[in-house]
Amino acid sequence: MRTDLLQRAAARQQARAEAGLLRRLRSVAATTAPWIVLDGRRLLSFASNDYLGLAGHAQVREALCSAAARWGVGATAAHLLGGHRAPHAELEAALAAWTGRERALLFATGYMANLGVLDALLQSGDVCVQDKLNHASLLDGARLCGAELRRYPHGDVDAAARQLAACPRAAALLASDGVFSMDGDVAPLARLAALAQQQNATLLIDDAHGLGVRGAQGAGSVAQAGLDARQVPILMATLGKALGTQGAFVAGDAVLIDALTQFARAHVYSTAPPPALAAATLAALRLAQQGEHLRARLQARIAQLRSGAAARGLHLLPSDTPIQPLWLGSAVTAQDWSSALEARGFHVPAIRPPTVAQGQARLRIALSAAHGESDVERLLDALGALRQHHAQPAPDAGA
Repeated sequence: MRTDLLQRAAARQQARAEAGLLRRLRSVAATTAPWIVLDGRRLLSFASNDYLGLAGHAQVREALCSAAARWGVGATAAHLLGGHRAPHAELEAALAAWTGRERALLFATGYMANLGVLDALLQSGDVCVQDKLNHASLLDGARLCGAELRRYPHGDVDAAARQLAACPRAAALLASDGVFSMDGDVAPLARLAALAQQQNATLLIDDAHGLGVRGAQGAGSVAQAGLDARQVPILMATLGKALGTQGAFVAGDAVLIDALTQFARAHVYSTAPPPALAAATLAALRLAQQGEHLRARLQARIAQLRSGAAARGLHLLPSDTPIQPLWLGSAVTAQDWSSALEARGFHVPAIRPPTVAQGQARLRIALSAAHGESDVERLLDALGALRQHHAQPAPDAGA
């Protein structure tokens, strides 16, 4: 008998439910950062990637509405078939200038951008060396393009060097997140860049969680590390985190962007993002460039959370970014803490396997410039009260 695919999927879902790992889609009824209304309750949210609080900014909303009045609500076609409008071109030019690259190319999502780059550049016989904690889109892109995927232990540049050295004749791409989305730590970017040059490999950095937050004018983790376009020839970042809108881009020299325009199927065969959204993103980009006060406010909230957590005996993983993971280990414990916080008026989702490895469950506390000092203090008090009733285990060596 042939296996029934839907029955198999149902069995997998049942197994996940029995393990207490079932994901649940919940609809937000309203939002005014940093508050959301979820299941009829107004909650203080620490789950958003809107790090600078720009998603609801008046200038961004006005840019969206004004452009929609002119361009409509959709691009109506792929970029190459008439969907590439003036706001797209203007945004691409601004993104390239902001990140110090020759050109940039828009994609519908960060996931599609990473798939597009790897699909366009890699083929069978090539090798793609990646940090084990890279975003799923980088890992999936390597698998789908037919290249050999080799993964090195998190942040271990020496191990990455051994992986590259093991394939001396293969064309090689070295890929890493800039800021890791579940741990909040920053990749050893300068060492990775030096390794790529030493091994004649091409370096790709996914700076989805660094753009807007790190570096001068918010130009990102690569800029903060002092690396230029020669050292990091492929830079990907998303527009739905610190910029508060939607989509992604890849920036690099003209050879890269021309190649992606020809060969990145995720770009060629996808409808272009709405031009009104591109206009809104350009407004957000200008605000982010001038947003030193927002970044300073965000850094103050990060310092406040870390200091307050230490004073209360709470174990945060090492991070100086808006992503502040509270390590709990057990998926059950993480879900219990998340539910207890929701009962107290906070939205702090539990991150459990398979998003993180077994035994590495945590609360992913995401901070924003929209949070006030009192918001963070309230969360700290709630976490401290939870710790008194439910002991937090100490992180193991792998956390």
